[in-house]
Amino acid sequence: MLDKASTPTRKRMTKWLGAAAVAALIAGGAVESGLVVPNPAHAELRSMSQPVQSMPSFANVIDQVKPAVVSVKVKMLSVADRGGDDDESDGSEFAVPDMPPGSPMDRFFRQFRDQQGPRGKHRQPRQFAQALGSGFFISADGYVVTNNHVVENASQVQVTMDDGKVLDAKVIGTDPKTDLALLKVDGGSDFPYVRLAPQKARIGDWVLAVGNPFGLGGTVTAGIVSAQHRDIGAGPYDDFIQIDAPVNKGNSGGPTFNLAGEVVGVNTAIFSPSGGSVGIAFAIPANTVDQVVASLKDKGSVTRGFIGVQMQPVTKEIAEAIGLKEPKGALVADTVKNGPAAKAGIRTGDTIVAVNGEAITEARDLSRKVAQVAPGKTLSLTLYRDGKERTVTLEVASQPKGA
Repeated sequence: MLDKASTPTRKRMTKWLGAAAVAALIAGGAVESGLVVPNPAHAELRSMSQPVQSMPSFANVIDQVKPAVVSVKVKMLSVADRGGDDDESDGSEFAVPDMPPGSPMDRFFRQFRDQQGPRGKHRQPRQFAQALGSGFFISADGYVVTNNHVVENASQVQVTMDDGKVLDAKVIGTDPKTDLALLKVDGGSDFPYVRLAPQKARIGDWVLAVGNPFGLGGTVTAGIVSAQHRDIGAGPYDDFIQIDAPVNKGNSGGPTFNLAGEVVGVNTAIFSPSGGSVGIAFAIPANTVDQVVASLKDKGSVTRGFIGVQMQPVTKEIAEAIGLKEPKGALVADTVKNGPAAKAGIRTGDTIVAVNGEAITEARDLSRKVAQVAPGKTLSLTLYRDGKERTVTLEVASQPKGA
């Protein structure tokens, strides 16, 4: 019975071994006791043929752009010393108590007051504070871009180049509303410089932030563009690129590069609930930098367009109330008397939905578009009023100081 039972078993085993043998021959292996022995050489060859994944290297880009990046050292008067001139009262005059004239106490207090200097000012040596930031050359003749908040109230500015050379710089102009400043370094016409990117950075692009965090000298961090058109409440024309990279304090005014070595933004602020970097930073886009720097270089200040309207956002409730299909545009809350908008017939309650045919998504969008128009130029506004759209044309005025 064992033989009968074993016969079909042998046949099945023979079929299995035969199939295994064929498979082993195809695979280049050997058959022994029904087991396929792997070929070590073949296994190694297959392993070596796998594609090797590696992270990108930014070394070539950094070698190209790093010499154009500088650290900016600013010397400024302390807050106490910025209160006014020596001949002006700052409210701290020493009052002589009401004592009998000529009495010893009267003479004592008057003598003490007179020792303090004119009008009660203390004659102490002026105190200075220092600030550190970053910047970068944008021309071979020594123009440097940085942040306004880096050089604000500066009495002396110096830049330190990548090779350690220290040069004096003067402030050509500043624009607090976009937090940009233009400096000029004299004494050369062949400074290393970088160009502003002609195109916007795309979300997902690799970017490199170069600067001078903590006064350590030139350092580099990498990340990606994670968002566009961020409004962080820094000013009326906020339009920041969000950079997800470890940008730190001291990087202010430094450039963010794309992989072509072009400046896509100027590092200005970080999101910092802890006081240090959490990997989220904000940069002024290159197109804004280009416009502002051109104006600062030409006139030392920025002249912006003005139409004379006070605006408010169009909420969902407002859109429903006035008959707009979706909440968009800028609702006119008031107009400046005799301003361009009032003269063109724009009135309270109108909704501005387009400028020169370009749609307005929100009130801040209108501010940015109008500000970019040079005074004296003609502007076309599309209004939504009483359920209908109409177009008005006006001449843009110059923005008043302090507006």
